Amino acid sequence: MMPLRHKLLMQAQRLAGNDDTAGDLVQETMLRLWEMRQQLKAHPNIEALAMTILRNKHTDYWRRRQKEQRLEHEDIPTDEIHDELELISIIVGQLPPLQQQVFRMKEVEGYAKEEIMLVTGCTDESLRQNLSRARRKIKELFIKLSKL
Repeated sequence: MMPLRHKLLMQAQRLAGNDDTAGDLVQETMLRLWEMRQQLKAHPNIEALAMTILRNKHTDYWRRRQKEQRLEHEDIPTDEIHDELELISIIVGQLPPLQQQVFRMKEVEGYAKEEIMLVTGCTDESLRQNLSRARRKIKELFIKLSKL
């Protein structure tokens, strides 16, 4: 797998251009391959499968970034906001659906991560990333809108 990982990293760097993003894409690809490890013995070309998974992961990443950039340019009506909790609630409503769901389940309803993974079908890594992205986006927009 190590030679394959190196090839994946080179391809991810060509696709994403960012070393951190490329590393994340390769890690997600390797996790997906690990989940499929029982079926890999019968697969005729594991390298081609890995490259396809990598491209799909990059496409998913690119689409998420496009959504995040659109959200940054949307106007949220601040004249109707009376307190910080209402502001946070509005910001959470602007997140992608999966991020909304995992954030509300973890931070508002107090579910354990195992329960959230069971309900959403996320892996541990995916759950961690979605929570991190949701928190980061909430923080950024909260600071930005609090200054208005």
